Amino acid sequence: MQINTGAIINGEFADRFGKRGSQFSPNGMPTYSIPFDISDAPAGTQSFAVVLEDKDAITASGFVWTHWLIADLQRTSVAENESLRATDYVQGANSWASVLGKLDIEEASCYGGMAPPNCRHRYELIVYALDTKLNLPRGFRFNDLHFAMQGHILASAGVMGTYDV
Repeated sequence: MQINTGAIINGEFADRFGKRGSQFSPNGMPTYSIPFDISDAPAGTQSFAVVLEDKDAITASGFVWTHWLIADLQRTSVAENESLRATDYVQGANSWASVLGKLDIEEASCYGGMAPPNCRHRYELIVYALDTKLNLPRGFRFNDLHFAMQGHILASAGVMGTYDV
């Protein structure tokens, strides 16, 4: 399985997908979401789950920052800036709804873009091919996704890019 995105150019996410973009939630969260395509999914794939995370956030927040969670994606392409209008997959709450975040779970149940406060961070988009739909509710958390996927992962693939202060 492979993941491709036009959001990463020369190893860096384009400005529009983070704090240097032009689209934000009412509370200042970047919401212009990245596009990606999935190819060579294994036979038997019923849905995909997606995680966009920043492990480098530990240096600033003390935990891995989740920027986007998707469950029950049943197609192999997600368009640029689709998150706010998507209706055929379920989105979980990102870390902008955390103790350090400023948003409630409803506002944070979409793509929450990159805004590293202290240095260049690495952002990893991971897609999991699953043998089932997960039927998680909107606003689910990362741990809900993690445990629901157990025993159902057929393959996974990821891409990584950076975004700086």
